[in-house]
Formats: sequence, structure tokens, C-alpha cells
Amino acid sequence: MAWIWLFIAGLLEVTWATCLKLSEGLTRMNWSVATVIGMIASFVFLSQATKTLPLGTAYGIWTGIGALGAVVVGIVLFKEPASAARLFFAALLLAGIVGLKITST
Repeated sequence: MAWIWLFIAGLLEVTWATCLKLSEGLTRMNWSVATVIGMIASFVFLSQATKTLPLGTAYGIWTGIGALGAVVVGIVLFKEPASAARLFFAALLLAGIVGLKITST
């Protein structure tokens, strides 16, 4: 169950990061509120995951999902450049996430 909590926490991190961008520097109230709610929810799910998962593994995967998800959202939703270098380093993030999962006890 901890892995499910961690995955949800990672998706919520992508959600709040996206809302943060849409809040335009926390000047748009609805998106600002959504950002804070997403942050709190993400931390709650992360805290549930760390009850049984090693901290380093859980935190590394959580931030990795958030970073990789933010890159994908940036490219798809905000039309950020999808250069070969960005895609290569995003693939490295994915490899790190998978590697942490595989090597966790």
C-alpha cells in the first residue's frame, strides 16, 4: 500500500507544481488555493508512504515523479521545448526512479 501512497503523492506534486505555474506568482487566488491544497495533500500521502518505506527511497522517488511529471506537463501543456538534451535528462530521471524502486528493500 505504501507504494500506492507514494505514487499518489508524486502525482499530487506534479499537480501542485502545475497549479503554481497557473497561479502566476500566487496572484490568481483559485490556482493559489489549489497549489496549497495540492502541497498539503502531497505531503500527507508522502508521510503515509514513509511509515514503511525507507526515507531516502520514498523521498527520492517522490521528487523524481514530481520532477519528471513537471517536465512532461511543461512540454505538453505549456509548450516548453522538447530538445534531445531535455528528453535525455528526463530519461535519466526515470532511470533513477526505477533504480530506487528496484533496489529498495
